[in-house]
Amino acid sequence: MELEKLTAPCAVSPQSDEQHDIVIVGAGSAGVATASSLLARMPDLDIAIIDPADVHYYQPGWTMVGAGVFRPETTARPMGSVLPGKVRWIKAVVAAFEPATNAVILDGNRVVKYRQLVVCPGLKLDWNAIDGLPQTLGRNGVTSNYRYNLAPYTWQLVQQIKGGRALFTQPPMPIKCAGAPQKAMYLSSDHWRRTGRLDQIDIEFFSAGPALFGVADYVPALMKYVESYGINLNFGFNLTAVDGEARQATFTRALPGGGSESFETGFDMLHVVPPQKAPDFIRASLLADAAGWVDVDPATLRHRVYENIFGLGDATNTPNAKTAAAARKQAPVVAHNLLAARGELPGEAIYDGYGSCPLTVERGKIVLAEFLYGGKVAPTFPTWLIDGKKPCGLAWLLKERILPPLYWRGMLKGREWFVKPRMADGYSSA
Repeated sequence: MELEKLTAPCAVSPQSDEQHDIVIVGAGSAGVATASSLLARMPDLDIAIIDPADVHYYQPGWTMVGAGVFRPETTARPMGSVLPGKVRWIKAVVAAFEPATNAVILDGNRVVKYRQLVVCPGLKLDWNAIDGLPQTLGRNGVTSNYRYNLAPYTWQLVQQIKGGRALFTQPPMPIKCAGAPQKAMYLSSDHWRRTGRLDQIDIEFFSAGPALFGVADYVPALMKYVESYGINLNFGFNLTAVDGEARQATFTRALPGGGSESFETGFDMLHVVPPQKAPDFIRASLLADAAGWVDVDPATLRHRVYENIFGLGDATNTPNAKTAAAARKQAPVVAHNLLAARGELPGEAIYDGYGSCPLTVERGKIVLAEFLYGGKVAPTFPTWLIDGKKPCGLAWLLKERILPPLYWRGMLKGREWFVKPRMADGYSSA
């Protein structure tokens, strides 16, 4: 059922019990990076972050956990340890927005007022959209690298399986890190090849989409690995049900003349990527577009209707890849434009749609996909150093050794290495 747009979250108008110059909804990578980038520009800002979570996760590391490369605990830290010290942490759940009165409504009818608002709550992983999936996750050979507590089970299954059928799924777009479903598949296949089991395992990739990867320039390199591992590709197939006890998966696909058909297939290992959408409190709000995403200008990341609201990260309707790399590039843009809207900085910063997907095609090698809006290839490094269209050991070193500390000590601390915002009008960025 579609959620109705809310003009008021409750029958009574509660009293405001907190007020801040800037309120940020969401303390994931986008929210923390934006807060730090703001404070790097103006250290005395009054900022509050609303997020109920106790733990902050480095989610790009979960693919490596699922391959036995990272330990799971290295991808998690207490939320209080990553938030900037000058930021007020409101540990609560957002219920609704009242943009006309510059208010965020929390569960329990508390109100937080703002002068400016930044919305970046991330995505909702809709595990319940697949019949039977929640009941069997983490057992019966069903796993997912999209959850912290399940990535270790992925590695356990990869090590244990001696033969049979291994299925890897990808739901309809958009999803966070569109390459992650394949990363799990390639790294699993590489381990089976290294341990002499590849010929005994039937590997299948079921994607709801029409192609292996959204940017065609990187497909040839990926196809070489698909062929090398003997992976069977199935496009247009969406996972709709799982019977863990029977080890059966049900897929549905649309038919050319209309309608759809479903079929069941068995498995010994099933790596699932759940459908994903904006959180309910976003989809039900006046901030959302018709599809339920935070409606922002794709270049400035300013809300199209409410001038004192900005959005970034996975919950916006910008047509970029939903990755940590995108959030890292967006945070300085939002920080600059928010302060420019206050008259504190000159000019307007522009986000070009940059996203990055380090496709782990085997242990020790990565196809480093980097691109802008429209799928335009945009490499950070010269091709003689890292050619993103070819598997590269140096790109693996970047993923394994450099990106995690860059995330914890750079991005979350407001250090904008390689991501200084581009200005639209000749001004220098702060």
